[in-house]
Amino acid sequence: MISKIVHYTADAVLVSAVLAGIKRSTGLSVATHKIESEDVRTYVDKYLTVGEWVVDQGAAFLSTSQYFERKR
Repeated sequence: MISKIVHYTADAVLVSAVLAGIKRSTGLSVATHKIESEDVRTYVDKYLTVGEWVVDQGAAFLSTSQYFERKR
């Protein structure tokens, strides 16, 4: 049971990180302002913030690696 919860949590974080990456690369984001319930909207915003944090931490970690380089 615990392993399923961990697996679903990891999957949810990965989906949130993908949505954060899409937001950064295209500008498209989830229209949370259209969610009528304020409680649900708050939790969705917190969920999406987790993805932003994961992307930030991943970028910071990879920027210190010799195996990655920044190209623009």
